Amino acid sequence: MFYCCGITDTGAVRDHNEDAFLINRIVMSSAEMESSVRAPMIAAVADGVAGETSGEVASRLALELLSTIKPGPKTDYEKKIMGIHKTLQRYGVTHDTVNMQTTLCAVAIDIEGNAVMINVGDSRLYLYRGGRIKQLSRDQSLVQFLYEHGHITSEERINHAQKNVIFPVMGSLAQEPKPQIAPIEGGLSHGDILIICSDGLSDHLTAGEFEELLAQPKKLPKRLADMVKRAIDNGSRDNVTVVGVTCFNED
Repeated sequence: MFYCCGITDTGAVRDHNEDAFLINRIVMSSAEMESSVRAPMIAAVADGVAGETSGEVASRLALELLSTIKPGPKTDYEKKIMGIHKTLQRYGVTHDTVNMQTTLCAVAIDIEGNAVMINVGDSRLYLYRGGRIKQLSRDQSLVQFLYEHGHITSEERINHAQKNVIFPVMGSLAQEPKPQIAPIEGGLSHGDILIICSDGLSDHLTAGEFEELLAQPKKLPKRLADMVKRAIDNGSRDNVTVVGVTCFNED
């Protein structure tokens, strides 16, 4: 069994929310949710691209389509994700919302407990284990590219002028996205927490703050709520969304 909870918040500046999250088959673009679910299951976050048309439509539709996938050892995740991308493109063209786009970051867990990471864009997947936080996903962004090629430092990534430039994401008409799809080695163990979040959260929490807040002796929804509040208090000007996933044994 898996325990999942999620929060999405419009934040302190934006007048509407272009983020959404998925837990199993339920898509949320406001408020909070928690649920105990059995595998196979999917949890995900999508962040509609600001500056393009109907980001909130793109994020919800991407997650609704993702929710129809049944994780399994033979599931062709890349084919499924590119199918969602094509559907977003067609929807935009036929509904006068051309070039609506969204990031997508997800974990899919099959009946055997095998977990797969899916990432397009700069939303993130982290693993919290043994009191330490580790980023599993790789940002598909210009700043990440510059950092990896030695053009900027780790500190310069945080407030870089081109921070919001991301590589092609779901629904882009300019270029095809290149989904990052990889197994999470060993799956989830007791005490592990997978964190999926939009950049409205990850851009405004340090690794130390992630670890501090997740180490609190509180129920997971309260810890996630504290993370959202801290990101906003730290100056996040974006929508803020986070999902937590843990596993537990049934007695």
